[in-house]
Parts: sequence; C-alpha cells; structure tokens
Amino acid sequence: MEERLQKILAQAGVCSRRAAEELIRQGRVKVDGTIVTEMGVKIDPNRHRITVNGRPIQGSEKKITVLLNKPKGFVTTMSDPQGRPIVSSLIKDIDERLFPVGRLDLDTEGALLMTNDGELAQKLLHPKFEVNKTYQVTILGHIEPQKIQALEQGIDLDGRQTWPAKISVREKSEKTTSLHIIIHEGRKRQVRRMFEAVGHPVIHLKRLAYGNLRLGNLSPGKYRFLSPKDLASLFR
Repeated sequence: MEERLQKILAQAGVCSRRAAEELIRQGRVKVDGTIVTEMGVKIDPNRHRITVNGRPIQGSEKKITVLLNKPKGFVTTMSDPQGRPIVSSLIKDIDERLFPVGRLDLDTEGALLMTNDGELAQKLLHPKFEVNKTYQVTILGHIEPQKIQALEQGIDLDGRQTWPAKISVREKSEKTTSLHIIIHEGRKRQVRRMFEAVGHPVIHLKRLAYGNLRLGNLSPGKYRFLSPKDLASLFR
C-alpha cells in the first residue's frame, strides 16, 4: 500500500512528519538509490528500499531473489574459514545482502537461488511444498534398469528412505552414462550419495533447474533477477 514518503518516515520512527519533510528537501532521503526531494511522493515500503543518510529504514528492505549459475569451486556459505571462494562474491551491484537457498557442494555447478527473503527461503526448503530440482549427472559405468527403478522408488540413506525420484538416461559413452534426475529433497550431497549407493560414482553434477526456473543460456557465474511471476511458478 502506497503512503506519502514523509508519513512512512514518521511511522518508522525516524522523526516527526515535519522533520521528515525537511530531510527530503535536503536530499537526504533515497528511494531505490535515487534521491527524492519532491513533497507528496507516494511509496510502497514493501516494494521499495528507503534510506535516510544512507541507512535503510526498518521494514523497507526490498525483497530480491536471483537465479545464479553457480560455477564449480565455490561454496554455498556466507563465509569460509578455509578461504575458498563464496557464492555471494558473485553477486555484484546489489546493496542488499543475499544468501543462498539450500546448498550445492563445492564440485557441483548450476542453478542456485539467492535471496534476502527469509520467508520465501523457508517455504522453498520445506518438504511439504515439494519444489523439484532437476540435475544432469554423469556417472561411471552403465547403470542397470533395476538400479534406476530402485533409485526412483527410494533407497535407504543413513537410515532414512529417500523420496521418489524421476530418472531418465540421456546418453551413453564407452565408460560413462549421462542422466537427468528430478528430486525435491535437499539432503547433503544427496544425488552423489544415491548413485554411489548403487555402485556408480558421480563424475559430473549440474543442477539444470529449480522448479520451473531453468538456467537456459545463463553463463557460469552470472545471474538474473526473478520477477513475482517467476517466484509464483516455483510452487506450481
């Protein structure tokens, strides 16, 4: 809901409405990085980032979610004691601090969501919403149909059955097999461990899609902003 900018500042406890008008006249208030000096401008604080003297007012942080094509060699944590590259270093020109939704291990590449929307992240990670993740996996050897069927039905990992998966063979070479696998769980190193459990170590793993959001032509290390329509499609 849109309100006059000076009213929003007053309601956020920054100052009185009259003092807020003075801050605006002095050019000390920005909306989405742009100085606003005009009185009476109406803003939706839930959709726009408002700062006073460079500091965001409470409740005005703009919600941002991006789809990143994570390269190999980056960790999906906000810091790393071993000094390895972190995925947040790939997000440029965004003032908000984005964090990864779930994880991809060091040697896995592909689709990773980064956001500052904690509510969205919790929803995406909750098993009841069953948001599918699609992977391209290359394994050592030629896997038998019975093993594919076992993986699709669910196997025991650490005393817990995996949820049903969907697997399709894409290509075979002399020593390897390329497959697509769709799961909605997010256990640590799950895809690698599933194939290792049936005797076929993974030699390459890439997440192609998160829900209905596909990487497409997005280059490694690059990202794109997600629209409300994109986010809604995740739960279809």
